[in-house]
Amino acid sequence: MKILVAVKRVIDANIRVRVKPDHSGVETANVKMAMNPFCEIAVEEALRIQQAGDAEEVILFSAGPQKCQETIRTGLAMGADRGLHVLTDERLEPLAIAKMIAAAAEQQGADLIILGKQSIDDDHNQTGQIVAALMRRALGSYISEIKKVAGGFAITREIDAGLEKLRITSPAVVTTDLRLNEPRYASLPNIMKAKKKPIDELSVADLGVDIGCRTEILSVVEPPARQAGVMVSDAGELVDKLKNQAKVI
Repeated sequence: MKILVAVKRVIDANIRVRVKPDHSGVETANVKMAMNPFCEIAVEEALRIQQAGDAEEVILFSAGPQKCQETIRTGLAMGADRGLHVLTDERLEPLAIAKMIAAAAEQQGADLIILGKQSIDDDHNQTGQIVAALMRRALGSYISEIKKVAGGFAITREIDAGLEKLRITSPAVVTTDLRLNEPRYASLPNIMKAKKKPIDELSVADLGVDIGCRTEILSVVEPPARQAGVMVSDAGELVDKLKNQAKVI
């Protein structure tokens, strides 16, 4: 079995995001970037499946500018076997990314595709679902557990009412939730080894997909600043403010 894991380069989760002065997007120049945290979980789970003897190869996929290869190298240092990078400077929507992942998975013969449930920059939470629909594959979203079984995978999903246990057939697509695992840190020897692991660079034309945008970003603005709290002297004053100012009761 081959596993394809999609990874995305995003602004580091510990960095304060700043909006560009022209409100066309967020500032990424001279900003620390990192692998999307949910993608780290996806890579970790693929490696665990491989280490259990249920997968022969873990392939990392990413699309975007040249620096996306740094993100792929991070995953290779964790233990993945090789990478695929679609070089493009175009703005990529979930549909475009899903088309590329689906095409790459078909070319590579991937039996299982693992993605983070969402990226922390756009928060679309759509790509995995679109990939499954395009490829007509079984989908397990928001998984907190996955095991290889005969003919497919036994998964546990996190839903509003609790946990849902399902069995899906192979080939399949799954998206990872936070409680699936704790990603490992790359050791120094593995970081050095990752520099020699192959990353195949592709173009959009190599995959034969249309990545044209269907939406236009009109404006990006920061959320309003949180107002300071107000001290009240007693419960009566609190109820009055909740009723007449906040209008929540």
